[in-house]
Amino acid sequence: MDDQPLKNIIEAILLAAGRPLTLDQVLAMFAENEKPERGDVREVIKVLQADYEQRGIALVQVGGGYRIQIRETMQPWVSRLWEEKPARYSRALLETLSLIAYRQPITRGEIENVRGVTVSTSIMRTLQERDWVHVVGHRDVPGHPAMYGTTKQFLDYFSLKSLSDLPALSELRDLSAIGAELELDLSDIPELQLSPANDESASEEVAEDAAVPAVEVTEGEHEPVTTIH
Repeated sequence: MDDQPLKNIIEAILLAAGRPLTLDQVLAMFAENEKPERGDVREVIKVLQADYEQRGIALVQVGGGYRIQIRETMQPWVSRLWEEKPARYSRALLETLSLIAYRQPITRGEIENVRGVTVSTSIMRTLQERDWVHVVGHRDVPGHPAMYGTTKQFLDYFSLKSLSDLPALSELRDLSAIGAELELDLSDIPELQLSPANDESASEEVAEDAAVPAVEVTEGEHEPVTTIH
């Protein structure tokens, strides 16, 4: 198959998909007798990425594969297409998600020990309903508390190829940047503090695994997700 038709086909597939596609998923769109080489598809994607450099759209690789999307710099204009206001999330949810992303696998009790307050059930439910967080195993301690980690959907939503693309923890002290990504209302929050004196989630029930020893967040660490039985 000639390069130009192949380029047009792959561009159309990625544009129509509306979600990230892996190379295998792209190849599955071709009949067996016309299927291109894997390396050819990869090269075409590189060409398309170069073509989009000066355009309002980009072809990016995220956790779930390759996706054509609007460039971040275009969002102020594109967002006006939708009248609905974006969902707003609390500071408590942001801190919980950050701890899971950087210290996974981590239990609810370990999150509570770091933050100094109880993690509300509604926060954990919201993170799981958004498919940003899931249970990856259970800690081999009394009670076998669930351990949480991030999902491919988390990577896709934040346009990350892998967890190594997360910013350094020192950068997370500027919550305004994270707030823009999560569509948070952070106008009254000066900086990230993992042990707030007051928190809306403090009145929620204490998790059954709250007795797990405290975990210290260390800058630059990205622990792999593992399953422990």
